[in-house]
Amino acid sequence: MKEANVSAGIQSCKPRHFTVLAVESSADDTCAAVVTSSREILSNIVIKQHDLHEGFGGIHPMVAIEGHQRNMVSRMIPRISLFIEVLSNSVTSMQPTAVRRALEESRVAVEDIDGVAFTRGPGIGGCLSVGSNAAKTLAAALGKPLVGVHHMQAHALTSLLTSPTDEHPEFPFLTLLISGGHTLLVLATSLSSFRILANTVDESVGRTYDKVARMLRMPWGTKGPAASLEEFCRRDLRGVHVPEVQPFAVPMHGKLAFSFSGLHSAVERCISKSEVVLTEAHRIALGRAFQDGAARQLCAKLVQCHSMLLRKGIEVRHVVASGGVASNSFLRARLREALDKHSPEQKISLVFPPPELCTDNAVMVGWAAMYRFIAGDHDEYSVELRSRWSIETLPDIRSTKPRTNHQQPPGDLLPSPNSRGLLPNT
Repeated sequence: MKEANVSAGIQSCKPRHFTVLAVESSADDTCAAVVTSSREILSNIVIKQHDLHEGFGGIHPMVAIEGHQRNMVSRMIPRISLFIEVLSNSVTSMQPTAVRRALEESRVAVEDIDGVAFTRGPGIGGCLSVGSNAAKTLAAALGKPLVGVHHMQAHALTSLLTSPTDEHPEFPFLTLLISGGHTLLVLATSLSSFRILANTVDESVGRTYDKVARMLRMPWGTKGPAASLEEFCRRDLRGVHVPEVQPFAVPMHGKLAFSFSGLHSAVERCISKSEVVLTEAHRIALGRAFQDGAARQLCAKLVQCHSMLLRKGIEVRHVVASGGVASNSFLRARLREALDKHSPEQKISLVFPPPELCTDNAVMVGWAAMYRFIAGDHDEYSVELRSRWSIETLPDIRSTKPRTNHQQPPGDLLPSPNSRGLLPNT
């Protein structure tokens, strides 16, 4: 397969600097960020809602929507001119919000924003609408271009922003997208071209992590159930009797598909068979067995997928793992081990965004929109949301007629280790 190039078709003149304000609200995190075409992360605001949802055992859509409404652009002002004035002058009477904080931290005046990006889908419809309405209001008020972004495309492209220049993934690359809503193995051949090679037949690995964490009575804390489970499993059990838990089987052997419902059911059966209340050591043992089972399945399918591509003559030298579950350090180590064992002579590069940019954030949304902004390919202010949206159906930028005189995607839209404000302010 011919390798795609981010700067393909670019001739000479260097494009101007472009600054994007982005918002993300597809699930329960309210996010805003300011990102530039020079690969600078000027701000990264993430406001979490774990404390609001823990009592429901998962994300409650109406509670999440109300949280976004409070956190995105609080006290939305009916008069657009006054809204602009408030954002520009930093009136202290308004409570801090994601958008406001992103602008303040970036030290970029709202009038100097060149474009506004938002998550168009997939996600929870009502949650998406909060970010969409905020982005559309800002873009219309400022007279700036608007771009709606595919959430999983944004996850897939984050490493093109965060990886050092000499380590950036080269197309075509495999991307393992693992989150609370998705478990996908995808072949990326360009910034906007993705082919799904494996999907889950039931539930996502992230949702399974959340369910098992609740079964094992993990408090969510500030990190959420899955991160709390990983931390719990790292506890030192030296000198403590640890019950033996048999390894859980990898389902759908030989098939390029994921299945995680059986894994959480197996944990549930182990708990229900116990005649006494589980000790902490037993809960840790079950948690570790679960993490091992999830990792073995993800590793097996990744290796199988890479082998299949090789048989078809498609050489893939980079694997990108992203999404909230990819922040799990245990899984990161297991994926590296699996690829080294699979290809010991020719090392396959395994690339992860920083953990704080694996979970939902607006930095990735702004960056994924950048190539469209630079190309002059924008959405109408009336663009509709897509709560269900396959990553395979993205329009190719090369087939879209530019609507402005902006130049084509520049060669410097490549990763760099230099950025400011990488860690989110919660």
